[in-house]
Amino acid sequence: MYSYSLLEPGCYYLIQEKEDEPVTLIKIMVETDQCMYVTQYEDMPTLLWKKKNDPIFDILELLSDDKVKEWDAVYNDSQDAYYEEEDDE
Repeated sequence: MYSYSLLEPGCYYLIQEKEDEPVTLIKIMVETDQCMYVTQYEDMPTLLWKKKNDPIFDILELLSDDKVKEWDAVYNDSQDAYYEEEDDE
């Protein structure tokens, strides 16, 4: 079992918090003595605090800068399409 204390600020990770949960992309934004401020990317980004000792079932991957750029292009395109659909109504 891993914990948030292993993760580095400014980095994107693919993690699985619990064994039966889907894989989630997160970015560590800020580190304090006891906590991490995390952006969790799902349909919409969610900002939340996690204790450093909060468990992570698996840290699947630290994304490279190239993979983050690829993901960002796809993610932003899908977000733009979502907002355009809302504007049409």
